[in-house]
Amino acid sequence: MKRAIWTRALLAAALLAAEEGMANTRGKLHAVSFRALPGWERADHALALAAFRRSCRAMLKPDYHWRPARYGGAPADWKAVCIAALKMPEKASRKAARAFFEKHFQPVSPLPTRRPAGIFTGYYEPEVQGSLKRHGPYRVPLHGRPNDLVRLPEREARRLGVVYGRIVKGRARPYFTRREIESGALDGRGLEIVWLKSPVDRFFMQIQGSGRVRLEDGRVLRLAFAGKTGHPFTPVGRLLMERGIIPREKLSMQSIRAWMAKNPKQARRLMWENKSYVFFRIVDLPDARLGAYGAQGVQLTPLASLAVDYRYWPYGAPVWLETMAPRRGGGQGPFRRLMVAQDTGTAIRGVVRGDIFFGFGDAAGALAGRMKAPGYIAVLLPKPLAWRLTGAGKRP
Repeated sequence: MKRAIWTRALLAAALLAAEEGMANTRGKLHAVSFRALPGWERADHALALAAFRRSCRAMLKPDYHWRPARYGGAPADWKAVCIAALKMPEKASRKAARAFFEKHFQPVSPLPTRRPAGIFTGYYEPEVQGSLKRHGPYRVPLHGRPNDLVRLPEREARRLGVVYGRIVKGRARPYFTRREIESGALDGRGLEIVWLKSPVDRFFMQIQGSGRVRLEDGRVLRLAFAGKTGHPFTPVGRLLMERGIIPREKLSMQSIRAWMAKNPKQARRLMWENKSYVFFRIVDLPDARLGAYGAQGVQLTPLASLAVDYRYWPYGAPVWLETMAPRRGGGQGPFRRLMVAQDTGTAIRGVVRGDIFFGFGDAAGALAGRMKAPGYIAVLLPKPLAWRLTGAGKRP
């Protein structure tokens, strides 16, 4: 079983070889020395190593689904470094963790210079009030995944322009839109997991893809992404900016929420323009200090997990990120961290694109909502893979 999975992944990686070559002619990967990364010596390598070890435990499982990436190589390229990582002490020192990364990895960057490029944003795990029963102010449901939501055959998906949908009398159709669901399309099917007070809370929890619901008795319900309708995601912030409601320089999650609170009827119609609708599932997470499961299937680590475009970078890859990020006291400051690619998102598209996981709760949300800046990345790849992709025979 394990051998078959790794063989299929190797074949898939081989199919990408030609595409990798074409990509390098358009945007060649550049080998970078660790000494050339400002702040590398002072980074929290131990936190990154702990996150990387979680990725490795998943990657070494026999049933792990390897998703081929343009610069990801094959499972065999990662097997040795993962085995080495899991041999490290559970609580390795920063010095030991740094030595591990420098021994086994080679930084590469798609950027030929250190000039900031792309865009880096932030996300977090919201915490809202809720109830397991519909009563009083708790009138807004979060739904579990419906059993008639299916991945459409490729031909039907192309015809309809959506990947997911439903089959009605043998014919593929798009799934219900946000407006249709909020107007009762799923009523009576027992899909309600929990009830919230605010449709705005539901909307932003769906954007984040996970969340915490504090129940009336004080318990906390952890919710993770379970699926989505497949309709295109429409950023409501962009609509507010294009319509002159919120200026570009003032656009943030906080400003959007403030506008929605003052204009509830207009807000509802605006949210309907984002036809995409996300479903959740209740999860019992092993480590309460960490976030929900990301796309790789491991718990996310605050300020160490990064959402990337999986078409370019493989899940589990360590990523050195330099950008500007909001500070708790206000303003911005340099953000230089070693992170691990463990998640993705609908809006995360591009080789120099990332979404920083800030953690959970209001404080994390305040930072994530203001995070938007260009940056520089150097992705750490196992040395043989990095040398193969860059054409270098040794470390620079």
